[in-house]
Amino acid sequence: MTMSQMASQMEMVVVVWYVLNLTDSPFLVGLTSAARLGFNFLALFAGATADIVPRRTLMIIVQVVLASLALVMLTLIVSGLIEVWHIFIVTLGAGLARIFQMPTIQSLAVDSVSTDRIPNAVALINAGSNIALVLGPILGGLLFDYFGPEGAYVLVASLYILSGSAALLIGATRASESVRGESVFTMVAQGLRYVKGEQLLWSALLVAVIFNITGFSFHTTLVPIFAKDVLFRDSVGLGILISSFGIGGLVGSMFWASIPNLRHIGLLCILAVMGWHSTMILFAVSTNFYLSVGILVVTGMLFSSSLVLVLTVLMKTGRPEFRGRLMGLRTLAIYAHAFGSLAAGAVAGALGAPAAAVLSGAFGILMMIVLALIAPKLRRF
Repeated sequence: MTMSQMASQMEMVVVVWYVLNLTDSPFLVGLTSAARLGFNFLALFAGATADIVPRRTLMIIVQVVLASLALVMLTLIVSGLIEVWHIFIVTLGAGLARIFQMPTIQSLAVDSVSTDRIPNAVALINAGSNIALVLGPILGGLLFDYFGPEGAYVLVASLYILSGSAALLIGATRASESVRGESVFTMVAQGLRYVKGEQLLWSALLVAVIFNITGFSFHTTLVPIFAKDVLFRDSVGLGILISSFGIGGLVGSMFWASIPNLRHIGLLCILAVMGWHSTMILFAVSTNFYLSVGILVVTGMLFSSSLVLVLTVLMKTGRPEFRGRLMGLRTLAIYAHAFGSLAAGAVAGALGAPAAAVLSGAFGILMMIVLALIAPKLRRF
């Protein structure tokens, strides 16, 4: 998984820079980036597929598709035939493949461990994502600078191939057998009814929606604005800020991976999300670069903790045969990030980045308090 996610992070950087160099159009850069999430509305169906098709097989298929698309891009670049619409179509296709990747990998990892080790498995999955977040963009940028986009895509394709090869080594898991003869639509409907009847599940998914609206927009949309307009730093300074966030995320993941028999998961989840949003408010009042870097390390730790604890609630309480659909719903929650980013960008444009960060942080805390009140099972879990 780490190899595949590192390839994805590299690919994101390379595609953005390549489109910008080809067109000098921020709009086309944004459109291409949005294509990565173009099929996210199908996430629940992808999750249902992960409950029908053997997860190891599905994981291998996804890596083969991603590697093939990377090789198509490499061929187009080397041949000189590449056009922007090619990049858009390939990015859209890779985005479609990736919506099957998240529910499949996470469900497969949890299937491989005993119930009491689920928090550790989830934390290790998240640690792999954070390693990819730290290393992938740096590798992509360096290879693009020294060897061009074709050099970067050689490594991207290689990582996808290695990831698929590693999946071949996965043995049998303890997951229950898939339901035979059921259609994907039936499976989706069953999954929705199941989640509706389980307060722990729908409340954990609402936590994911909340932090995708208010939390994710902070480091993806607002931190670059802070770097330029508040801290007066260049792209190197922005890289340091983002890396400090990623390092904090890795530390947070490894912390939870080291704790056996984790208890009070729901309460810890609520506190982690509220702490994450509190650091956003603290960051907003800082005008010192090094203090801001330190705050972002803590923000990254709480960000990672929030993701780990939400997934732990879902995986520990959800029945194994529904795990793919639960992860599909978790992936679908990422769509809320688009609305959060638009709102954060609009507020930052009108009132400034500090005001946007304070409002996002305060709104996130308020929504978590309301959720804790209406979902008592979550805070008691």
